[in-house]
This record gives sequence, C-alpha cells and structure tokens, in this order.
Amino acid sequence: MTENLLLAFGLTLFAGLATGIGSLLAFFTSRTNTKFLSVTLGFSAGVMIYVSMVEIFVKAKVALVDAMGVVPGNWLTVGGFFGGMLLIAAIDKFIPKQSNPHELKTVEDMNQPTLNDGKKPDLLKMGTFTALAIGIHNFPEGIATFTSALQDPALGIAIAVAIAIHNIPEGIAVSVPVYFATGDKKKAFKLSFLSGLSEPIGALVAYLFLMPFLNDIMFGVIFAAVAGIMVFISLDELLPAAKRYDESHLAIYGLIAGMAVMALSLLLFI
Repeated sequence: MTENLLLAFGLTLFAGLATGIGSLLAFFTSRTNTKFLSVTLGFSAGVMIYVSMVEIFVKAKVALVDAMGVVPGNWLTVGGFFGGMLLIAAIDKFIPKQSNPHELKTVEDMNQPTLNDGKKPDLLKMGTFTALAIGIHNFPEGIATFTSALQDPALGIAIAVAIAIHNIPEGIAVSVPVYFATGDKKKAFKLSFLSGLSEPIGALVAYLFLMPFLNDIMFGVIFAAVAGIMVFISLDELLPAAKRYDESHLAIYGLIAGMAVMALSLLLFI
C-alpha cells in the first residue's frame, strides 16, 4: 500500500510539473513544432478517451452495480460520469477568456516587437492569471491521476503520461506572456512550473479527505467522474488545440495511435 501511495504521488507530481517542459520549449527553440504538438495532443486525447470509456467507466460500473444493484448502480455510474463533465465545464466557464490556458500561444510569440511599457503590465497580468487558471484546472486532474494510480498503477501511468503531454502547451501559455512582459526567463519558468503544483495538491486532498471514506460506492463514483473529466478534456481542449495548430490530420493519426497504444497496454496486463 505504501509503495502504491508513493507511486501515485510521484505520477501526479510528474504530470503536473510537465508545464515546466512547455516553458523550456518556449525558451530553447526558435519556432513551434506544430506537427509534434498536433500528434502528441491527439495521442494524449486518444489515450484519455479510450482508457476512460473502455477501462475506467467499466470499473466504476462494476463497483457500483456490485455495491448497489443493477439499476441504481448503472444510474449512479452515468450520473457520476456526467457530473465529472459538469465539474470541469464549470471550472472552464468561470475562467476569463483572456487568461484561459487553452488560448494557444506559440514560441514565435516571443519574437514580437517590444510593446510599450504601458501594455507590459497587462501581459504580466494575463500570464499570472493563466497560471492561476491552470492551477484551478489541474486540481481535479490531480485527483484523477492519484485515484487511478492508487487503484491500478498501470492505469495511473497511462493517465499521468497523457495529462503530462496536455500540460506542455499550458506551460507555453504561461511563460510566453510573462517573459514578454518582464524579459525574465527565470520568472516565466518559475510561474509556469509552479502552476502545475496544483496537481499534486489535488492528490494530497484526495489522500487526506477521500481516502478515509474510500469504499466501493465512493470509488465507483470517483472513477465515473474521472472518466467524464478526461473525456471532456479530450473533446474540449486537446483535439481543438491540436487542430488549431493547423495539423488536423496528424491530430487524428495521433488520436488513433493513442487509442491503439492504450488498447495494447491493457491487453498486455490482462
């Protein structure tokens, strides 16, 4: 149990701090590799959608049906699934558009002409609010990664990798406006890096407040909600983001590859 806990916390920390990779890409490359981002974002969406619908939703249903019976168990599974979607949609709704982490930034934005000093505070504010928005957004993802890894380490690894991939563009979204406003790479990297800390904080909250009450029903509801959260993230964030990088076919190829890799990995662990 202790080993599983350490692995679950470690995977959540890895997934959250991948926002720092976005900063490094922004600082040490001269142009955005749109093909790479399209494929990897599509791949991440494929992993999330497949594992949510084929593995996580099914595990939630089995747990709830065993605990409550066929009819109430099925209803609660579906309710938990759409409840997870509503939760992440509500978080998105209350994030201002200008600081939404899904408003794409590219490395080329670093090379724009210098703005006058009057506008730089606005950029710094935008970068700071984007970091805060990512922090809020990553909190339920931390709970999802932690509970999945605790229940099934192999499943947790797959989810952590998928979430880490999707955090890379979010790191760029924080670091570009902060660096452009301040000219300070260290500050931009630090803010981007710290924005991912809410993911392990979500894991800590799950451990402190959910673990004492974790029975079959609680587990089933959480897993159903996790499935809903990840499907929503894939459809609302990952695929649209991949297509906005103008590589829509590559995004779909990545999606199929992600599903295939996830399916193969699940077959190997039967």
